[in-house]
Amino acid sequence: MNVPSVVLVTGASGGIGKACAEYLAAKGFHVYGTSRRAAEKPSQAGGLVMIRMDITDSRSVAEGVRLVHEREGRIDAVVNNAGALVVGPLENVPIAEVEKNVQTNCLGALRVCQEVIPLMRAQGRGKIINVSSVGGAIGLPFEGVYSAGKFALEGMSEALRVEVRHFGISVSVIQPGDVRTQDCRSVVPPSKAYEPWFSNAVRQYVADEKKGYPPAKMGPLVERILLSAHPRFRYSFGAAFQTMVPVLKRLLPQRLMQWGFCHIYKT
Repeated sequence: MNVPSVVLVTGASGGIGKACAEYLAAKGFHVYGTSRRAAEKPSQAGGLVMIRMDITDSRSVAEGVRLVHEREGRIDAVVNNAGALVVGPLENVPIAEVEKNVQTNCLGALRVCQEVIPLMRAQGRGKIINVSSVGGAIGLPFEGVYSAGKFALEGMSEALRVEVRHFGISVSVIQPGDVRTQDCRSVVPPSKAYEPWFSNAVRQYVADEKKGYPPAKMGPLVERILLSAHPRFRYSFGAAFQTMVPVLKRLLPQRLMQWGFCHIYKT
């Protein structure tokens, strides 16, 4: 079995991305992590090389991918992890903020895919892992913008998996539940009409994240996908109940699912 050796991990400055990048580097992979705040020139710590890349900028993505390919001669796998979270009632979120969020949570991954797929096709193999969310399977109250971007990411990934399978390229999605990570949340102040439900939901989200899985546990899952000869399309990560949410959505009436979320988040 061919083992992927050169891995590009986006959003590796903290949280899941940083934990995955460091774990894979410790396991012997040649890992390049990206951050839009990284130094202008590549910096190396152990087996991890950090490079500057802004996934919302096509030129920046092309330059970052080209840099890795020129240094290594190949890119075996990509973990599209970079993301952002907007919290607020959909009525109140400015369209510019919606566009920015979708740019990060969906189109950024697509930009990276468009740059690496020709390289992987020439190699005859490659693996793409797109990090989605439970919020990519069900619309979360007051995180509708985030869910919109992650729903789009999942639909894109599902189509892409079929399109590139003849080239020896696999596409997988990971749906994490709550993870203890850096706060990448942007909060849009709600109108008074949405109180107290908005505050109730935000308090519950914050409490759940504090009790969430540590990001370091994601590394072994990513490694398992990278080493699999035939990886599945979708993987869950997190607490047992949260990993069951996509399944429950398919099995339970919508009215019952809505009642459950209203009860949990006191909305």
